[in-house]
Amino acid sequence: MGVPSRPSYRGEACPEHTGPPRDPQACSSPLWRSRRRWPYRPRRTPADLGSPPAHDRPGDRSAGHPHGGVPGRSLARAGAAAAPAADEVALLGEEHARAHAGRRAAAAGAAGYPQATRTASLESLRASQARANTAFVASESGRFTDFFPSPDFGVHLAQLPTGKVLLFSFERVETDPTKETGPTDRIGPTNAGRAYLWDPTRGTGPRAFKEVRPPTVLMPDGTHVPRPAPFFCAGHAFLPNGMLAVFGGNTGGKGGSGAKLSFVFDPWTETWYRNRDMVAGRWYPSVVTGADGRQIIMSGQSERGTGTPTPIVERFPAKRLPVPWRPYDIPLDVAAERFGVDAPFRNDYPHLFSLRDGMIYGLGRDADQQWLFDPVAETRRDLPRRPADFRGYGSAVPLPAGFRGPDSVLVLGGDPHDPHTYRLAGGRWTTEQPRAFGRTQDDTLILPDATLLTVNGALSTRDYGNGPFNPKADLKYRQTELRDARGHWRLGPAQRLPRGYHSNALVMPDGRVMVTGDELQQIANDPDIGDAMDGSVELYEPAYLHRGPRPSLDRVPGGELAHDTVFEVRSRSAAAVRRVVLLAPTTVTHAVNTSQRHLELRVTGVRGETIGLRTPPSAADAPPGYYMLFLLDGRGVPSAAKWVKLGLR
Repeated sequence: MGVPSRPSYRGEACPEHTGPPRDPQACSSPLWRSRRRWPYRPRRTPADLGSPPAHDRPGDRSAGHPHGGVPGRSLARAGAAAAPAADEVALLGEEHARAHAGRRAAAAGAAGYPQATRTASLESLRASQARANTAFVASESGRFTDFFPSPDFGVHLAQLPTGKVLLFSFERVETDPTKETGPTDRIGPTNAGRAYLWDPTRGTGPRAFKEVRPPTVLMPDGTHVPRPAPFFCAGHAFLPNGMLAVFGGNTGGKGGSGAKLSFVFDPWTETWYRNRDMVAGRWYPSVVTGADGRQIIMSGQSERGTGTPTPIVERFPAKRLPVPWRPYDIPLDVAAERFGVDAPFRNDYPHLFSLRDGMIYGLGRDADQQWLFDPVAETRRDLPRRPADFRGYGSAVPLPAGFRGPDSVLVLGGDPHDPHTYRLAGGRWTTEQPRAFGRTQDDTLILPDATLLTVNGALSTRDYGNGPFNPKADLKYRQTELRDARGHWRLGPAQRLPRGYHSNALVMPDGRVMVTGDELQQIANDPDIGDAMDGSVELYEPAYLHRGPRPSLDRVPGGELAHDTVFEVRSRSAAAVRRVVLLAPTTVTHAVNTSQRHLELRVTGVRGETIGLRTPPSAADAPPGYYMLFLLDGRGVPSAAKWVKLGLR
């Protein structure tokens, strides 16, 4: 059977929102629907969707977790009391009309932090960035280029295998950056999520963004009012078929409480699908994809509210169910299951990594909570205590290890008073070379040439050196840092905005770095707080993009590639190619990035424009899924990447 048509929508398109006025959550199915096999079933109503349990979220002890709210911009949220206009209700539906009313109310209430203040602040940051960056040469340190508005805060970020980027967060309830922006403790429809796609091929203007609204849900908060799923501060990771699985969110109240929500985003049809609720509510959980393509979900504040982290570990999909492998295998109404052992993390968002031994490494924020999980035997054992004490939100990166998968992790950031980095390898910790200064809320990325880049950072949660909820920032937190192949760090150029809590970054297929996030700074420097563009994006060009012409990558295999198998790519620059690498796409939030991975590919021969390569040895080295393949010349200049899928069903 051919690919069925997408569900139709009632109502007119809205000039402010690029998506349909009604949520496209469609159909039910026992497992997932293969678009080639089963037709879509009738669309379910909100009552059919059921309601998830109440949930909570863990606190970041290092900053008292004032996270009292989550990133988001809200139309409906900004004005829970704002009554929608009758004509808008008739045209758009009550939920969408309420969103418009909320945005109008938020804009009207912006006088407490006037537009003139935001405009002057943004100009000051632009000028100070320009002054600071005169000291840096692009061919040595890279440079920041574009800075442009975004319709979303980007609390959650994912580089999709279609080349587009998914951003999602919450609807804002406040436009004053000295107050809590998000609906963390809100009950009812103002506690809602939102999501957008950015298509880099369409540029940097509003038309480059498309709304992909979360499914409409009923939350067990006593109101049972439909709203876009409040899945902010959830956990997420990629499935082998390129879809993004998202777990948890905020039920509201109790200082923030964990939701049992489970979704996938299908990048191929740009649609959200809902799965069966998890066993436990989770707010601020972590998720990692293992060698078998299944996902392990840990931690997160429970449905009982903030301060009640759940020790329950879950696996998705359940072992009795197949792993969604093909692009047309859509997980829908699919169940997770309880894992064999618990993970009693005291604090949220632990760093999780699947390393080359096939084990899952759970590195908690508390120094004494470092564990090794066996995903096959379903056991847990202790790892040595980390040398550093408690770490708040900070980076952790699986270090590149050549032709094999990573066998060590570098933990950095999370303590503004400790600039050192700490490496776990071979079951022991070592103290590695420090960065220039300590910072929290930072994001560290592996670049195609295997060097590391740190962007973003703050003194603590929503504190940039001048007190909580004060947008003024110490310049140093805007400065990037670069780590070379020998492990040496050096300062790099400054970014436009300081970005701390809820900041994010990822490497794009063209080798540039996208930087976004931090709703406080974005609304404090919004060039037009009255429009629909709440957020902002900055683009950074690493030094390798300023060292001459790039190699060309003309063709890669279109099918799946087995592990430890020879394959070929085509390049007009084949004679100049010295290295070929796979870089896993990033999905990140709260400085937690479990998906990063960098592998070299063995070159088996070069004949004319054909380069012979061998894939990584096993799924433990490189879990199944989509990777960006880069060619690098002798100067470390990468080609633009093409996507390959690793792993045979």
